[in-house]
Amino acid sequence: MRFDEWARSRLAELLRFAMVLCCDRGLAEDVVQDALIKAHRRWDKIQRLDHPEAYVRQIVVNEYLNWRRKWSRLVPADLSAEHGSTPDHAEQHADRDQLVAELAKLPPRQRAVLALRYYGGLSDAEIAETLSCRPSTVRSQASRALATLRIELGASTQQTRETGASHAY
Repeated sequence: MRFDEWARSRLAELLRFAMVLCCDRGLAEDVVQDALIKAHRRWDKIQRLDHPEAYVRQIVVNEYLNWRRKWSRLVPADLSAEHGSTPDHAEQHADRDQLVAELAKLPPRQRAVLALRYYGGLSDAEIAETLSCRPSTVRSQASRALATLRIELGASTQQTRETGASHAY
């Protein structure tokens, strides 16, 4: 299969994966673009692999981690203030937004481990291979990330309950 055909068929999946990693649509698009440029250069080698998707997903993870190092001082703009925020009445969307916000606070490697495990469906061994570390490191990173999310989401939920209760008529 030609690279442009393959990339077109996998672009949406790669963007969703990168969005989970980056928690920012624009950054996800940049990371995928850079990853696809690198994959295009090596396409003759990649297309012969048993799982070219896994290889390109690894490039996406590496690009994300490199972007985090390059742009660690970049502060994302709060676009909701510019466009006027309207309350989202769908509880599902609010929960997702809250989770994305908490994921964004995690260190990049912890976020990568969670994205590869829960979004990518990879095993600890596959994640370890993707991130060039040991499976025990993957498990400890996942454990720390999940513990942080439990604490942060629990505190946020408690704060919402208290705020809602104080505004009751």
